[in-house]
Amino acid sequence: MIGNSQHGFGSFRSPGLGAGAAMLRAEHASARGLAESEFPHPARQPQPNYAALDLGTNNCRLLIARPARGGFRVVDAFSRIVRLGEGLSATGELSEAAMARTIEALKVCAGKIGQRRVVGGRYVATEACRRADNCAAFLDRVRDEIGIELEIISTAEEARLVVAGCAPLLHSRIPYALVFDIGGGSTEIVWVRRHGAHSEAGTPEILGSVSLPFGVVTFTERFGGIEVSPAIYRAMVAEAEAALRPFEREHGIRREVRARQVQMLGSSGTVTTLAGVHLALPRYIRAFVDGSMLTFDQIELVSRHLAGLDIEGRAANPCVGRERADLVLSGCAILDAICATWPVGRLRVADRGIREGILFELMQGSPE
Repeated sequence: MIGNSQHGFGSFRSPGLGAGAAMLRAEHASARGLAESEFPHPARQPQPNYAALDLGTNNCRLLIARPARGGFRVVDAFSRIVRLGEGLSATGELSEAAMARTIEALKVCAGKIGQRRVVGGRYVATEACRRADNCAAFLDRVRDEIGIELEIISTAEEARLVVAGCAPLLHSRIPYALVFDIGGGSTEIVWVRRHGAHSEAGTPEILGSVSLPFGVVTFTERFGGIEVSPAIYRAMVAEAEAALRPFEREHGIRREVRARQVQMLGSSGTVTTLAGVHLALPRYIRAFVDGSMLTFDQIELVSRHLAGLDIEGRAANPCVGRERADLVLSGCAILDAICATWPVGRLRVADRGIREGILFELMQGSPE
């Protein structure tokens, strides 16, 4: 179950994980239903299902959930790396191959939405669709072929939804937070203040946000991701640090960091991948990663370890994999720049973001 807790954050389990246990539970529920049907009792209304879809530069992600006490319970999920923004920086357009990959993923999403009888949903697209000259034609194609109406959201709305989705992980007694999302085509940085030292409810106040025009896909296409020399890595870090300086000057965040009034939370594949590598997981397990903590020393050690591997070595790590092997060092470089700019000392890892923010908002006022 997903709710307002700083510990644990339930996740959808694919049929391959715990399928036997799931089957036993289903059989038990079926048998119980037969037994209970012999006795008259008021019919219980099934909970409505809601859907949130986030189509980014690199990933297509779907989450379907129903309201539950204090939050929601995930009933289905889907995630696939589609690289919609591949080559976009050079051409200004979405390529035919990238659109075809994405449409295949969106067909899976549409099937799940229909199967789960979703009563309400919001399906958003971010940086790749914001930038592409041919995005209108792509959205028309998605609507006509699949029936999904994608909404291109602004960078400010993207930042707001990330904060809404991650708010349950923020420590209630630390007044300020830096929340960031290292995406495929952009990096969102959000400076927020919680409402009261002991407040557990409500979304924090956004004091400022910035969308940097680069992410793991754009940096990898510009700097390379197969062989990344120390000089190339330093160049990526330097560019990201330079892009962060105006935001620091505007808000004076370092002053609050020195006063120990700031917490840091990262929502992205980069931080979840680093957490999985640090924990030496035999495969990526969301329940272990989401809500976990990484010290900056641990981040440096993992980043240095990955930078010392060749592309095959990175691909062999079960928490990196072949699909992310060429992207992970670009993400590490952006993360290093964030940590150097604001030396909070530790980072809370969030395997959640836009989709969870959408679901929280869709379910406001829904009965449990």
